[in-house]
Amino acid sequence: MLEQILKQVADGTLSPDQAQKELETFENLGFAKVDHHRKKRQGFPEVIFGEGKDPTQIINISRAMINKQENVLVTRIEQTKAETVMKSLPDFQYDVASRTLFMKNNDENVQTSGYIAIVCAGTSDLPVAEEAAKTAEAFGVEVRRFYDVGVAGIHRLFAHIEEIQNATVSVVIAGMEGALPSVVGGLVSHPVISVPTSVGYGANFQGLSALLTMLNSCASGISVVNIDNGFGGAYNAVMIQRIANTH
Repeated sequence: MLEQILKQVADGTLSPDQAQKELETFENLGFAKVDHHRKKRQGFPEVIFGEGKDPTQIINISRAMINKQENVLVTRIEQTKAETVMKSLPDFQYDVASRTLFMKNNDENVQTSGYIAIVCAGTSDLPVAEEAAKTAEAFGVEVRRFYDVGVAGIHRLFAHIEEIQNATVSVVIAGMEGALPSVVGGLVSHPVISVPTSVGYGANFQGLSALLTMLNSCASGISVVNIDNGFGGAYNAVMIQRIANTH
């Protein structure tokens, strides 16, 4: 990119001021510094965390990213706030289950082979599972969903196990005691990203029991992200998927 910009300056198709803007690594909006360089460092653009931000802030950050032809993903955004944002930016698509907004502006991150399995223990875990699924899809990766396959009725998991085994990586979401990732981990030959959820009765401690179960799993090949962090689980899975597609 640097060489291309220098050539454009040399042949007069790009002014020095324009070149300086192209080379800026972030854009200072006052309340936020939009990291336009993140895609070059990590392979994917910055993702907007919706909680705690007002609609105007989300709109302005999104516009800065749109101006750079970046895809825009907003996570953890409630419907009323999302509707306000979409009045100014109607190209956004809102998903109620995952609480995400997404706007596609390019196809650069599309993967062509393999898929991520999103494996979810119970229906109550669906918001976290859908956050994971929508995140992976926003980054251009094929997702296959296997929902309500928890250990209380493990035959439901076995009904889909061959398709799960053929995935490049699995993101396994569970609340309560959080046992499902250990079961899946013992049945597949690919990495498993575990996501504990805050779903459960009192001794679940808002997901702490599921988190500790996953951290103490006896199955190999299991990694764990934070409680309810569907986004983080999917992001790691997409990075694995991307590496798999380079070989």
